[in-house]
Amino acid sequence: QVQLVESGGGLVPPGGSLRLSCTAARGPFNIYSMAWYRQAPDEQHELVARITTNGNTNYADSAKGRFTISRDNAKKTMYLQMNSLKPEDTAFYVCNAGGLYWGQGIQVIVSS
Repeated sequence: QVQLVESGGGLVPPGGSLRLSCTAARGPFNIYSMAWYRQAPDEQHELVARITTNGNTNYADSAKGRFTISRDNAKKTMYLQMNSLKPEDTAFYVCNAGGLYWGQGIQVIVSS
């Protein structure tokens, strides 16, 4: 069993930056590919970015060039650095481990 805890969300103006963190508070971390998903009101659940166990990454088109996913296995933590944020990035962000385990999610609001 893996328990994931997200942090770093909040309110940011358009053009601003946030860094989300997802920590495995319990259970293994380094054996799983990790991912960030998001869901905006009245929108479908969307994969934002994924990072494999060996550090390979892929991004949604909407995130390319603005977001960077990374992981620190020693800290059992995954990060999502989000730059040049837009109002359409407003959503509930959730991290996932191995397609199996989910965090509780965290709200990101991009608004002036």
